[in-house]
Amino acid sequence: MHDMKRQKEENYRDISMLEEAGGCLLCSAAPCTKACPHGLPIDSVIRSIRFDNATGAARRLAEALQGKSTLPDLPCLHCSEKACLNACPKGRINRPVPIDELLARLPLHAAFDAAHMPDMDLSIDFCGIRCENPFFLSSSVVCSNYEMVARAFDMGWAGAAFKTIGTFVPEEVSPRFDAIRKESVPFVGFKNIEQISEHALEENLDFLRRLKRDYPTKVIVASIMGRDEQEWTKLAVLMTEAGADILECNFSCPHMAADGLGSDVGQNPDLVAAFTRAVRKGSSLPILAKMTPNLGNMEPPALAAIRGGATGIAAINTIKSIMNINLDTFASGPDVQGKTSVGGYSGKAVKPIALRFLHGLRSCAELADVPLSGMGGIETWRDAAEYLAIGCDNVQITTAVMQYGYRIIDDLQDGLRLHLASHGLSTVRELVGKAVPHILPSEVLDRSTICYPRFDRNKCVGCGRCTVSCQDGGHQALRQDSRTGGPVLDAGKCVGCHLCVVVCPTLAIGPGARKAKKPTRINKAEEAS
Repeated sequence: MHDMKRQKEENYRDISMLEEAGGCLLCSAAPCTKACPHGLPIDSVIRSIRFDNATGAARRLAEALQGKSTLPDLPCLHCSEKACLNACPKGRINRPVPIDELLARLPLHAAFDAAHMPDMDLSIDFCGIRCENPFFLSSSVVCSNYEMVARAFDMGWAGAAFKTIGTFVPEEVSPRFDAIRKESVPFVGFKNIEQISEHALEENLDFLRRLKRDYPTKVIVASIMGRDEQEWTKLAVLMTEAGADILECNFSCPHMAADGLGSDVGQNPDLVAAFTRAVRKGSSLPILAKMTPNLGNMEPPALAAIRGGATGIAAINTIKSIMNINLDTFASGPDVQGKTSVGGYSGKAVKPIALRFLHGLRSCAELADVPLSGMGGIETWRDAAEYLAIGCDNVQITTAVMQYGYRIIDDLQDGLRLHLASHGLSTVRELVGKAVPHILPSEVLDRSTICYPRFDRNKCVGCGRCTVSCQDGGHQALRQDSRTGGPVLDAGKCVGCHLCVVVCPTLAIGPGARKAKKPTRINKAEEAS
C-alpha cells in the first residue's frame, strides 16, 4: 500500500506542485516564513516552484536543512504546530496553501546533484558591452525613476531600458491598466494605455547621471522618442552626455501615433531609417531600434534601421489591442469614464507572437549577425532560455515584474544556471540560436510518417478529456473504455494530430512510435492516374 501511494505521488508530483504553488498569493514579507519555527525560507522555495525552478527550490530547502537531503529530515513532516498554515493569508479566502505537503514533494535528491554543479557565469557581451547576465528591465513603468532602477540593480538585474524619454511630458489617464483572465488564471494578458515618461527631460537626465555614477558596471539603456529628426538628434546628444551605455529608439509604442510618434513610425521603413540616422548623428553609442509587431513582417523596418546606423534590434513591443467589452455598460478596459482606446497587449499570451517575429529577424541573412534583444511574455527562466535559443543575445522583461516584482531575478538567474550546467553548456552564448535550424518552412516538413500517441496507464485517471476532444475536435480515433475509463485508440482513424496530448490534464499521453503512413485512397488514385 505504501509503495502504491509513493508511486501515485511520483506520477503526479510535478502537476501537484505547480497547482499548489500556483495557489500561493506570493505575499510580500511572507507570513508563512515569519511563522515557521524551523527558520525555513518557505516563501522563496514556493516562489521557485511557481517559476519553474523546482531544482532550485529543493536546493534552497536543502541548504536551510544544513545539507540534509533525505525526506525524513524535513521538519514539516514532524511539525505539530503548523504555524505556517495558520499564518497563510490564503486561508482567509478558502484554505491555506498546503505548505508541508508541497515541500515534502520537492526532489531533495536533485538538490544534492545541483549543489555539485559548477557555478555558471551568466555574463554576456551585448553590442560590445559586458553585462553580468542577460536579464534587463524593458522600457516601461518598472524603470521610471532612480530609486526603482537602483533597487532592481541591487537585486541582480544587469541592465535597464529606462522608461521612454521625450522632450515633452504627456498627460496620463486613469486608470490605464487592465488584464484578461482565463478560468482561474487572473493575468493571461495585460493591456496598458500608458504613455512615455511622466518626468521632465532634465529630471530624467538626472536619474541617468546618478544611476551611472552609483552603478558603473550596470548597463543603462536610454529609450528615446522624438517628434522629428531634430528632436531625435537632440535626445541622442543629451542621453550620451548623461552617461547612457546604449540608446533605444522607441519606434513602436502602440498608442502614441500622433505627430510622427509610436508604432506608425515602426511600420514605415523610410521613417525608421530617417530617424535612426538622426540618432546616429547625435551619438556614437550603440543604437537599438525597438520594433513594432503591428505589421506582417518585421524585416523591412529592421533592415531600414540597420542601414540608418542602428547597431541592433529590440523586439517586440506591445501589440495593438482591445482588451474586453463589458456587456452591461459596453465599455472596454481600461475604463476611463466609460471610454477607452486601443492600447498595448503584453504578458505571457504574446510570447508565441514574439518568438515568431524574432525567428524571422534571426533567419534573415542580412540580419543574421545583428545583436538582438528579445522581449514579450517572459516570466520564467525557461521563457528567457527559449528567447536565447531563438537567437536573442539578451532579454528584456516588464509585465512579469509588474505582477511579481523585481524578486523574480533570483529564479531567472538560478534556473538558467542550472539548465546550462545540466546540459553541459559553459556560457550563455552557447545557447543562443540553437533552435533556429529546427524551425523550417511548412512545405519541407516530413509528411510521409505519422507519430501515434502513447498512453501511460499508470497516470491515466479515466477522466475522458482526450476522448471528448478527439470526438468533437479531432478525428474520432479515441473512445473511452467502459471498464477502466481509459482511452482506446483506433489506429485506422488516428492522424497523429496530438490534440489528445495537448488536452490531457494528467500528462498521461505523450508522443509514441513514428511509422510510415499507409497509402490513402486519394494517394492510390493519384498513383493510378
